[in-house]
Amino acid sequence: MSENTTAQRTVAVIGCGGRGRAHAEGWQQDTRSQLVACADPVEASRDDFCEHFGDMRRYDDYAEMLKAESPDIVSICTWTGMHREMIEAAAAAGVTAIHSEKPMAPTWGDAQAIHNVCQEAGVVLTFCHQRRFGDTFSTARDLVRNGAIGELRRMEATCPNLFDWGTHWFDISFFYNDETPVEWVMGQIEVAEERKVFDVSLESSGLSWFRFANGVEGLLTTGDASDGGLHIHLIGSEGIIELQLRDLDNPLRLWRGSGWESPAFTSGVPNAQHTIASCSDLLACLDSDTEPELSSRKALQATELIFATYESSRRRARVQLPLTTPDSALLTMLADGSIEIPA
Repeated sequence: MSENTTAQRTVAVIGCGGRGRAHAEGWQQDTRSQLVACADPVEASRDDFCEHFGDMRRYDDYAEMLKAESPDIVSICTWTGMHREMIEAAAAAGVTAIHSEKPMAPTWGDAQAIHNVCQEAGVVLTFCHQRRFGDTFSTARDLVRNGAIGELRRMEATCPNLFDWGTHWFDISFFYNDETPVEWVMGQIEVAEERKVFDVSLESSGLSWFRFANGVEGLLTTGDASDGGLHIHLIGSEGIIELQLRDLDNPLRLWRGSGWESPAFTSGVPNAQHTIASCSDLLACLDSDTEPELSSRKALQATELIFATYESSRRRARVQLPLTTPDSALLTMLADGSIEIPA
């Protein structure tokens, strides 16, 4: 529990499903915040939410809740296509901060608009790339920074898709490379069957190759083009760090030429506390007027790589950043028939 040195900030949650509950747990465990209201169009979800986190004011209309409650902080835990409307409404309602679920938005233009409207309104906006707080991920960064593998040269990773999972892996690549900008992206995608998450279409196979301004390279393979794992390899001049997220007993390994070793965790929190830590970090940064670890500025970096990969596949060429096309090339190609899903 955090020491209560300032007045509690009131918090309202939009979306009472699994991720809404994860956010609520974080707000409830920090004495600097107080849950006061929740909104969800499904009455059973609202009621179940309040059974877990205590009775609070309940709304089926989030706009009505924002107007009636005037909360300091809003958690937005809804499907991706709803984010822009809800974030813009919360910013207009005068909230201090918004903590939203990822991915940012279905298109690059929407993601930029979300970030810009909060910047203009002076609202702190964060997206829950909560793995930055994990002990496995944080310890791996400690090892990189302490020179355990020499000079970082390359990052390779696999996950199910570029959009929902990929946003985490793109984000964590910036985390390991000290937020160094990416210069270009070259990618390819295939849609061999219909796949969706949060009602947003996905590729069935993907490949994204990108280069940072300091020369470090990244490679992400997804779906059927990957090995089906959830892993990251950090390759340096003198060794390799391996994160294997499906190996619960040994998720972090280090190789320096004489066999694999399992380093002790040096920072971060266990998996169950990732989102709790994200809420506490936001509260601490509001108190200190500093940038949160999960700021929309950082989320925008990762999001740009998603849509730049789609754009590279559309152009059949390397894409120099910044990305200037505001759509999702994947969604556009599906809509105009450039990509046809086999019958």
